Amino acid sequence: MASFVTEVLASSGKLEKDDLASKISKLSRKVEETKEEVSDMISKKYSEFLPSMEAAEELMDQVKAVSKDIDLLKSCIENEVQQNLHEAVTEYAKLKQQLEKNTAVINMLQHLQEFDTAMEEYHKTLQKREYEAAAKQLGKARSSVEVLKAWKNSELPLLQALNSEITIQRENLIYHLGEEWKKMAVWKLPPAKELNGMESYLTTALHLNGGGSKEDKHIPNQLLPSVLQALAIQGELHRKIKLFGQVLLKYVLKPLIMYPSLLVEVGEHLGQGTVLSLQREESQAEHPVPTEVYTKILIVLKTLHLHLFDTSIDDKKVSALLGDQIWEEMSDCIISECLVYSIPTNSSQLAAYDTARDSFSYAASKLWSSITASIRQSSSELTVITPLNTYLFNLAACVITETEDFENQLKDMGYHSGDSTDLLKYARNVNCHFANKKCQDVIVAARKLMTAEMHNTVKISPDYKLAIPKLPSLGGRSREKQEGKRSGQCDQQMLENEKQLDQRTLCLPMCRISESVQQLMELAVKTMSEAVGSSPQCAVQLFYTTRNIFHLFYDVVPTYHKDNLLKFPHLAAIQHNNCMFIAHHLLTLGHQFRPHLPLRDGVAYFVDMVPGFRKLGAQCFVAQMNVQKAEMLERLSTARNFSNLDDEDNYSAASKAVRQVIHQLKRLGKVWQDVLPVNIYCKSMGTLLNTAISELITKIMMLEDISTEDGERLHTLCQTVIEEGPLVFTPFPEENKNKKYQEEVPIYVKKWMTFKELSVVLHASLQEIVDRWAEGKGPLAQEFSSNEMKSLIRALFQNTDRRAVALTKIK
Repeated sequence: MASFVTEVLASSGKLEKDDLASKISKLSRKVEETKEEVSDMISKKYSEFLPSMEAAEELMDQVKAVSKDIDLLKSCIENEVQQNLHEAVTEYAKLKQQLEKNTAVINMLQHLQEFDTAMEEYHKTLQKREYEAAAKQLGKARSSVEVLKAWKNSELPLLQALNSEITIQRENLIYHLGEEWKKMAVWKLPPAKELNGMESYLTTALHLNGGGSKEDKHIPNQLLPSVLQALAIQGELHRKIKLFGQVLLKYVLKPLIMYPSLLVEVGEHLGQGTVLSLQREESQAEHPVPTEVYTKILIVLKTLHLHLFDTSIDDKKVSALLGDQIWEEMSDCIISECLVYSIPTNSSQLAAYDTARDSFSYAASKLWSSITASIRQSSSELTVITPLNTYLFNLAACVITETEDFENQLKDMGYHSGDSTDLLKYARNVNCHFANKKCQDVIVAARKLMTAEMHNTVKISPDYKLAIPKLPSLGGRSREKQEGKRSGQCDQQMLENEKQLDQRTLCLPMCRISESVQQLMELAVKTMSEAVGSSPQCAVQLFYTTRNIFHLFYDVVPTYHKDNLLKFPHLAAIQHNNCMFIAHHLLTLGHQFRPHLPLRDGVAYFVDMVPGFRKLGAQCFVAQMNVQKAEMLERLSTARNFSNLDDEDNYSAASKAVRQVIHQLKRLGKVWQDVLPVNIYCKSMGTLLNTAISELITKIMMLEDISTEDGERLHTLCQTVIEEGPLVFTPFPEENKNKKYQEEVPIYVKKWMTFKELSVVLHASLQEIVDRWAEGKGPLAQEFSSNEMKSLIRALFQNTDRRAVALTKIK
């Protein structure tokens, strides 16, 4: 009966639904029980740390059985729902929702199981020093925890315990990896406070060990990649390589680059690893040679490649990671400490720089093969690897080829990738660097000359010529030369019977200039000569550097020597000569080199600078002349206006002032003697003397009453000036040569004759004055106007009929 009822109910589907509901209810209870037990077990293991291995395995079996029942039930429900969709949508939806919740719980339990399994495997592999596998298992455990975090109903205390366990084990793994890394690369470094020279780096050493024992030689080859892979998985490899690269640069690579006397030694001890150390060798080189620097760097990097970094991580070698860290700083150091000093200083060295020999490549390759063999072999004795034999590398002077070979070997080992680098570009741009270095050296040398003492002088004669080196002949212009020669012969024939200029017409007059300025002009000529034999780009740069020399002189010398040029008349005269000397040679300097320089037509060369230098010299000397004039006028101002000279004090003051002026002029005459050109010397002394006597004339003409005694004393002072004045003209040390210029005083002193006539009037009678006036035609009338003469007569003579008659004749 019961079976019949059951069959009827089953045909209607009601019994099956009731049966499913009961099964789901039972499963739900069983799932909740399993969840509580699993959670309790995980919590005890990772939070309370209670061992429960057997219970955990039983729970895992139970979870699997429940999961299987859920899958079967889920299949039945889906079939039933499809058959009776319209009848039991609401009821089946509730059942499915409950089932999905149970499924989520089972998934969580499965992830907990995966976490536990991964952690168990992690501990096993860590004990076996299988670090890569341990890192991967730790990654799986972390992934399981991340999935649990995403489940909204996950228990927070349990997740915190799992997170804490993951963090602790990661730090534990990193610690073990760090210890293994320290065993593989052991640094012996000098104290940081003692890094004050080459000697302090001699204690630097690096011990390289794969990490295995002497009995088991195959372990290092397995352990090294495992450690590096594990570090990469944990994200610590880049940090380790960065720190290693910083130490390598500071204590090994940079010292090897900077100090030519430092050598690198690589020693192999059986079972004890490889030792890389720094040693000292006697060297006279002031700066490192590129060849030796490249050799030492390659020895270090090849050793590291063979023993430490010849491992790939995600299709990228570890050596590439190290190269990324050190390449830029290392190449900058090579450029600044080595290559910059290998740049030639002249055109002949530039040609040698860019010339390679075929034996270089063969010799270098053979030597690197021997280096590799020496590093690979193991023996109980120390194997020393020294830099390449100097003779071997003297076979080739091509820095470009050496740099290319250096970079190619780094690429082969994986330290460097790419085609063109700053290091190679620097080596290849030798013309540009040569020009830059040459220009820099020239400017530095020029400025040193400009700031040198000016008083060290040399004598320049009209026959002086700048030493222009022999310039290359221009073959394409031979025809033009022949035509020019023919036209020159015709012109010579035409000028045979005509007046010709003196051969010294355009020559610089005899004078003294600063020795530094002579050297400055020689430097400019030398720089222009370098431009003739250089590439077009270099030639243009050197040409404008030569122009910059003179621009620099124009700005630096007047500023640097400003105080001395105003204080010392000797230096002012020398500066005047210096500027005129430079201007004189700038007129033809460009013309001499113009056919040999690749400059466009219309370039001014140096002619445009000539007026500026002439003006600069004139301004300097005029400023000194104004200083001297001011001193003379200040001395004459103490003469009490030359009035009342019958008073002894007044006469003494006036006499002293005149004597001081004469002394000043004589002193200037000696200072400028044999320094200024004769014509400039005479004009300068004449101008200063003219200033003095003009002031005397003005002061005397302003007097309204001159007694007989005053007149006599004024006449005495004037006679002193007339007698002593010509003696200030001493352009030559030889007295017999100066007499000519002393007789030509009226030529250079504009008021000289006026002053002489004034002296005569001060001592003459009325009749003598009238006679010298000679109705406006005498010498007195040539120097004074009638009003001036009448005023002077009124001051000298009393108001008498004779004076009145004399005044009527002055007209």
